Amino acid sequence: MDLRVIIENMPSPQDRYDLHTHSRHSDGTTTPAEIAKLAAGLGLAGFALTDHDTANGWDEAREAAAEHGLDFLPGFEMTTMHRGRNTHLLAYGADPQDDEMAALLNLLGGARQRRAERMVEKLAQDFDITWEDVAAVGIRAIGRPHIADALVRKGIVADRDTAFATLLSSKSPYYAYAESVKTVDAIRIVCAAGGVPVLAHPAAKRNRSVITPAELEQLIAAGLLGVEMDHPENSPELLTELQRTVADFPLLITGSSDFHGAGKINRVGEETTAAETVLRIRELARIKH
Repeated sequence: MDLRVIIENMPSPQDRYDLHTHSRHSDGTTTPAEIAKLAAGLGLAGFALTDHDTANGWDEAREAAAEHGLDFLPGFEMTTMHRGRNTHLLAYGADPQDDEMAALLNLLGGARQRRAERMVEKLAQDFDITWEDVAAVGIRAIGRPHIADALVRKGIVADRDTAFATLLSSKSPYYAYAESVKTVDAIRIVCAAGGVPVLAHPAAKRNRSVITPAELEQLIAAGLLGVEMDHPENSPELLTELQRTVADFPLLITGSSDFHGAGKINRVGEETTAAETVLRIRELARIKH
């Protein structure tokens, strides 16, 4: 699908994309095909699949998007570390077969699973839960959301939100930290693999503070090209502060739902990105998928 044709033939400013969704290939509860169907039902122009540390759902998403007449932008999300703070990074159009990119995805995916295994070991000392209960989902990228789902299935907690607020929170004795990489290093790898790195949900309520101008300048120097400003979990206070900071820099501004199916209340299309911005992302990405 030629995105320029979409923009020329559909000049309405309502041509929108959801650029942050998760499927069963990471911590979502729906398939890529189901996400495409939801996006089509809302009249979106297209969507991105951004599962954690994996491109495994791209083929299904691309095929389903084509069936519904949608544009598809491939991506993934990575958890990195910047100055002692967990920093999520979205990467669009990066080649997952690039040697450094593949190594980074494998490192982060492995760290996520090792962290989950350590947490289950701790939980098993006090609760009726095993690694087999968690791994029953049968996917590669197992993380905290899958532990939460197992806790729900076992009747230990009521839902994912309760699990994350209690047993799986960073203040819980059952919590374990995952190995990580510096955000600046991840950004450089994404750029070298032909991708467009975008800072994910930096104004979310769970953040204690927003990135400072000096920190943002450091990430931009490494190759950061965008910031996800419109997100359903934004704190109005943090967003206002972030808007003042971002205004001083020439960055792409994106919006997304961060859809996880039944795992979150976020809904496809809840926040979106303009088609013109998606076109710019495609122009900046050397690798076209």
